[in-house]
Amino acid sequence: MLLDAACLPVPSEIIMPFSGFLVSTGRFSLFWVTIAGAFGNCIGAVISYAIGYYGGRPFVIKYGKYFFIREKEIHNAERFFSRWGKSAIFIARNLPFLRTFISVPAGLAKMNFAKFSIYSFLGSIPWCFAFTYLGFVLGGNWIMLRKYGPYLDIFSIILALFIIGKIVYDYYCD
Repeated sequence: MLLDAACLPVPSEIIMPFSGFLVSTGRFSLFWVTIAGAFGNCIGAVISYAIGYYGGRPFVIKYGKYFFIREKEIHNAERFFSRWGKSAIFIARNLPFLRTFISVPAGLAKMNFAKFSIYSFLGSIPWCFAFTYLGFVLGGNWIMLRKYGPYLDIFSIILALFIIGKIVYDYYCD
């Protein structure tokens, strides 16, 4: 969750359901997995906030591509942030894509750090709970993934190659 919130391609949509599966086995508690996910998300959000706060807009535009942050995402997140104000942090933590990038404009806007941290943590709880609960409900049905595992592996390899190719293309062609 920390890496996901720090704008790195680690999808929380996989991490939290798998954690929910482990909850279904009795290994973990639904409450504590949710809190741990929200805490990790908050720490990652602080990293993204710091990039915006200390680096500023020119830094983010120039080096953001190395963290999968494009100017378009910054613009969308800034627009969302300016429209909704401080509550944008809480709301965006529950919206795909925006949840990852909203911390950067909060840092650019020099939002109060304590409020940012509180909104980030509290806003992450519903997302973490929902996906953990989904994994919990799926429970033993995770075995069916074995049947489709080889196809998921092929898809993951193709996706990874595409992402690497896109990064290399953007680096040399921008």
